[in-house]
Amino acid sequence: MSIAANKIKGLRAALVHDELTAQLSRSHNDANVLCLSADLLGERLIEKIIETWMGADFEGGRHARRVNKITAIENGEDPRLIKDAQPAS
Repeated sequence: MSIAANKIKGLRAALVHDELTAQLSRSHNDANVLCLSADLLGERLIEKIIETWMGADFEGGRHARRVNKITAIENGEDPRLIKDAQPAS
């Protein structure tokens, strides 16, 4: 599901399997779509993952550059030209 979702401009889907990847997908990658496996994860773990993911904020800073590169690719621009660390608008 995350592969298909990431084809849509503006979506940053993360396949998450634990609380750590939930936290990092938001704080480092500014993920805005959460993908989970109902077959592989227990109900309580899924609840913890959702709570962690919803409570996490994007850190920006050095991580903003990669998000800006993704936005550049979506806009047909060369991501190698992205030098600043300012958040994408």
